[in-house]
Amino acid sequence: MNKDTILKKKKVLFIGGSLNQTTIMHQISKYFYREECWFSHFYGDNYLDTLSEKGMLDFCILGGKFKKDTQDYLDKHNLRQDHKGLKNNYDMVFIGTDLIVPRNARGSKLMLVQEGMTNPEDFRYYMVKWFGLPRFLADTSITGLSHAYDRFFVASEGYRDLFIKKGVAAERISVTGIPNFDNAARFLNNDFPHHNFVLVATSDTRETFNYENRKQFIQKAVRIAAGRQLIFKLHPNENKERAIREINKHAPDALVFPSGNINEMIANCDVLITRFSSVVYIGIALGKEVHSDFNLDHLKKLSPIQNAGQSSEKIAAISREILYKERKIHALTGLSSKKVSAL
Repeated sequence: MNKDTILKKKKVLFIGGSLNQTTIMHQISKYFYREECWFSHFYGDNYLDTLSEKGMLDFCILGGKFKKDTQDYLDKHNLRQDHKGLKNNYDMVFIGTDLIVPRNARGSKLMLVQEGMTNPEDFRYYMVKWFGLPRFLADTSITGLSHAYDRFFVASEGYRDLFIKKGVAAERISVTGIPNFDNAARFLNNDFPHHNFVLVATSDTRETFNYENRKQFIQKAVRIAAGRQLIFKLHPNENKERAIREINKHAPDALVFPSGNINEMIANCDVLITRFSSVVYIGIALGKEVHSDFNLDHLKKLSPIQNAGQSSEKIAAISREILYKERKIHALTGLSSKKVSAL
């Protein structure tokens, strides 16, 4: 049996979630040339799956539009699918969040990839961290604190420092940049018809049971625009009918786009207004005037590395090295697999 045949036996599962997470996983998989790559929508265990199947978790990546978008994407790109990872025993698993880590993923080499911005720490973060409550009761502020992964790929040195401060082991972190946020310049060549406007990226804060004064947010955008054209791009998970109704009432001259490529819109705008959205990093990378609920200087320190789209390849290269580490050590030392695993 030749070397290539042996390598093909390695199986890797990529678990999607939001469309952002799913496209990140697909990009990384393209650099696994010899391995069998399989894909799944996001899933949990036991009662979480039951609640998801009953439609009670449609507000998050376990169900609803998130699950549908992932499924549609996997089908459209003819990707090999193994929902919930039940068909195979996997040598490596990729996830875009560790708020939930499926039980059957824990027996594999587990790679966590930062998906974008993390939320600021609030009372939920401290409740989960101090009292050992399930991580999904918090939000992305708790990212990285499962400690269940072998490697955590992060956007920048700024994020590396932030995660270490929260308690993530430095030796588990690799600063690679992250797909979808590492090549903002590519969005400058687009056919979005509007230019020199003020763009507002809304959020799904209310759909995830958090408070937002949307009237106040819209009025703030009107003040910043100061007579310039306002364009609102709605969050994919947002109640669109309600959002459009509110915008028409408080900013009647604004244009509203329920869908479309927000990155191309950012490339064409003069000003970007957000609350808690990862798209702020595209605006910063392109030198736009940015307004956010986060401190702008802090955001600039955290901003993802711009490496002309090389993050996927970097993540895959490090992961493949980890994937074959046991084989290499065994070949060099003659140690058994059990002893190698303990290294």
